[in-house]
Amino acid sequence: MPPKADLDVLRKLLRDRGLRATASRLAVLEHLRGHPEQPMSHAEIVEKLSQGPWDPATIYRNLLDLVEIGLARRTDVGDHVWRFEVINEAHKEGHPHFVCTECGVVACLPEMELVLPRSKTPRAVKHRKVELQLRGLCDSCT
Repeated sequence: MPPKADLDVLRKLLRDRGLRATASRLAVLEHLRGHPEQPMSHAEIVEKLSQGPWDPATIYRNLLDLVEIGLARRTDVGDHVWRFEVINEAHKEGHPHFVCTECGVVACLPEMELVLPRSKTPRAVKHRKVELQLRGLCDSCT
């Protein structure tokens, strides 16, 4: 369990955005904030929080609540599995991800710029309504 001062910060974050600071919500938010560079599936989060008294449905509802108030982001990296990640000043929305084609690990990448020729660029790219993902072998699988 995080120190009381950290829990107070998390409680304030939730309350300032109109959510009650329940024990399960605090646990989910604390877990996401503790792993900012790795988007996680609902199943992975349930496994990590298995020592708590919360059922998978409660954890899923809490994840959706955090997405709705802008403290977390939900993304699909092409495998039809929703993954959740924290949003904060250091980890904003719309950043690229790396997906290992062998083991499936997903990792956040730093901001980058993609330069494409103007004439053949789809409108969605011009308006920045796309997600960038790199696929390949991670260091463990090479």
